[in-house]
Amino acid sequence: MKHICVFDVNETLLDLKALDPHFERVFGTASVRQQWFGQFIQSALVTIATNSYSQFGVIGSAAFDMVAERLGTEVSEEDKTAIMQAIITLPPHPEVKQELTRLKESGFTLAALTNSTQAVAEKQLTNADLAQYFDRILSADSVQRLKPSKEPYEMAAKEFGVKVNDIRLIAAHAWDIAGALRAGCSAAFIARPGMVLDPLAEKPDITGSDLAEVASKIIELEAS
Repeated sequence: MKHICVFDVNETLLDLKALDPHFERVFGTASVRQQWFGQFIQSALVTIATNSYSQFGVIGSAAFDMVAERLGTEVSEEDKTAIMQAIITLPPHPEVKQELTRLKESGFTLAALTNSTQAVAEKQLTNADLAQYFDRILSADSVQRLKPSKEPYEMAAKEFGVKVNDIRLIAAHAWDIAGALRAGCSAAFIARPGMVLDPLAEKPDITGSDLAEVASKIIELEAS
């Protein structure tokens, strides 16, 4: 049986750089987008470490406020809302559609697994014209625990009626890869620009610079 390919969404499939013009307009530099997303992930990890829960979008909004305060920038609610709303219209990375098609045609079952709420995930993937590739669109919000906690990966396996080691998580984030492997999944890392694996965590058996390279390796490995 082929592994079920379960994809992270933001940065893995969808390109956050599309938010850069908004951050440049509000903060004067697009680089603040990376500061914001870094704070976003840090704040999400704090909820896991402290055994609390907030929806991912709420965490992202709070992270935005933290970065604005840190930089001493007053941001209007209108500008903040515009940036947060732009998340649901992110475009896919250039190779994504073709490679999802190739994986489907090679007989793989595909799912999306994101920390975003179900409603946001469905809007994102529909607006990016990707929803049709997935047999399931799954949200960690349904188990009230964010990735890289084990519960979202276990939930994905349960949704398909398989064991967790029948899941292969595909992501561009080291923390997501580490969480999936720790939960018992296989994993494949997309080393998009600036993304590297955590040297303290277990390594996945597949890595590639983009989804085209990763998809080729998945197809070759599963065929053998």
